Amino acid sequence: MNGSGRLTSQQIADTLRERIRTGALRVGERLPTQAELAEEFGVERGTVRQALRVLQEAGLLSNVSKGSPPRVAEPGPAREEPQPTMVALAPRLTDAFAAPHVRIDAVCLTAQSLIPALGEPLRLIHDGRLRPERIDVRILLPSRDINLAFPVSVDAGSDDDAVHQRWLAMRNAQGQVLQYNLQALRGTHDIDVHVAFRALPFTPPAKLYLLNGAEALYAYYMVTRREEPTESGTLDMYDTLGSESLLFSFEKRTGRRDAAFVEQSQKWFDALWETITTDLTLS
Repeated sequence: MNGSGRLTSQQIADTLRERIRTGALRVGERLPTQAELAEEFGVERGTVRQALRVLQEAGLLSNVSKGSPPRVAEPGPAREEPQPTMVALAPRLTDAFAAPHVRIDAVCLTAQSLIPALGEPLRLIHDGRLRPERIDVRILLPSRDINLAFPVSVDAGSDDDAVHQRWLAMRNAQGQVLQYNLQALRGTHDIDVHVAFRALPFTPPAKLYLLNGAEALYAYYMVTRREEPTESGTLDMYDTLGSESLLFSFEKRTGRRDAAFVEQSQKWFDALWETITTDLTLS
């Protein structure tokens, strides 16, 4: 309750969410009117409207308007089994780009998986089938100045600088390509685009993508030993193949557990962005 002793919009939303979860309110059923809910909970209609918007954003209600009471929404389709990042990320990004205001936050080792995944939504924008008004992308990447946990040379110290320089070149080149591809939409489609990078003081053990504040995609970096030929010789290193990592999806609309994961992931990202990370220049 708030200071006046009345229920808050979040508490009302939680009560209605529980009624939907238990079947007291069934799929397709209309809720009571805003006036009836306001009387039941002893609050103003504005508080009820805020609660209904919360449930609409979580995908639990449809037809939320002043004209008629909303209905309990059909549950979304069941998610398929986790798939590799290279397969699963593109369709999720495409769905996210259908929103008027696209918000993508990412924590990753490089932008290797993001670049091909963005190809489909960008193609649909150029084709006129997606028309976002604004795109905000924030990406957290490891700082060039830290000792990475991976990739590293198998023989500690022997080729660490070569391995680090290889990773740094990838980080910078991929970030620049991603930034260019998105910012080009300003001139071609008059979309308000903002792309920003900040540097992490640690190596992320997993990758995280946050889409419009409604979905979190999470994948562990699997470390493996592998060799890569270069002009100066073969690098024997412990590295990851992030594009092959299985991507797990958590959506707010799925239920309270997934909603909590999305919300906490967003708070974690925002805290990193605003506190211990530093400005990052892709060079």
